[in-house]
Amino acid sequence: MAGNKLALEGKISIISFLLGLGVVLIPLIRTFAGHLDWVFDYLTGVRGKIAIAVYIAVLNGFLLIIYKGPLYKVAVRACFLGFTFGCGLIISFSQTTWTHFGWYMCSMSFFHYSEYLVTAIINPRSLSLDSFLLNHSVEYTVAAVSSWVEFTIEKLSVPELKQLSWLSLVGLVMVLCGEFLRKSAMLTAGSNFNHIVQNEKAQSHVLVTDGVYAFFRHPSYVGWFYWSIGTQVMLCNPVCIAGYTMASWRFFRERIEEEELSLLHFFGEDYLEYKKKVGTGLPFISGIRINSS
Repeated sequence: MAGNKLALEGKISIISFLLGLGVVLIPLIRTFAGHLDWVFDYLTGVRGKIAIAVYIAVLNGFLLIIYKGPLYKVAVRACFLGFTFGCGLIISFSQTTWTHFGWYMCSMSFFHYSEYLVTAIINPRSLSLDSFLLNHSVEYTVAAVSSWVEFTIEKLSVPELKQLSWLSLVGLVMVLCGEFLRKSAMLTAGSNFNHIVQNEKAQSHVLVTDGVYAFFRHPSYVGWFYWSIGTQVMLCNPVCIAGYTMASWRFFRERIEEEELSLLHFFGEDYLEYKKKVGTGLPFISGIRINSS
């Protein structure tokens, strides 16, 4: 059953993501008659908007025809993320001052899609629409919208702030490293990984201490922590850099303490020994405190 679920939903998500990514073909087709300098202007003009709207409508109709019910919900989300990634690529390679926002769009869409795909690979039994993490929480949505608002306001009022390319490159490196660490942690943990903290120990659940877990007790959280801050460094959003840092730190401090209660219950002395040898990987977060008495 799990294997069939992986084969079906995983493949559907890949196909749908690529279909959404196909939006990059719109400017490429036009590029044969010109060069990339005008691509962004074209896509933000009336004709470009019409071309994109038609592409979205055709894609959605196609997905509605071939997929039904839950499978359509998977397909349309993956397609949306592929479309966003494609738009991000177009903006990134166009002659525009919005280049760094294009990087951001690629980072966000790839993060959410890869969360679903990697889950489909390592733990298909836990796979659901929530695995995209698009509806992670109200706070997460508010944080994302806040970053868009800040970027737009500051770009219009203090445009030079958004042209600090060296700072955006630092953010890009943080995003790439954070993404790599998180996905490495998920792949290393395999079926032991779950987006939801488990209160009951499954028969197949083992304590993972090798790979990236030999360096950090919670590498997936470390990766997500620096990835989230990196997205705001990339956008040169000073307010959100501070806000994301504080909010993410508080969230992961509470999450780690909650998770380690379960891990201590599951693995007892083995986890205590592991906890003594390996840190959480997050600044000023030591995890749950154990009374020596």
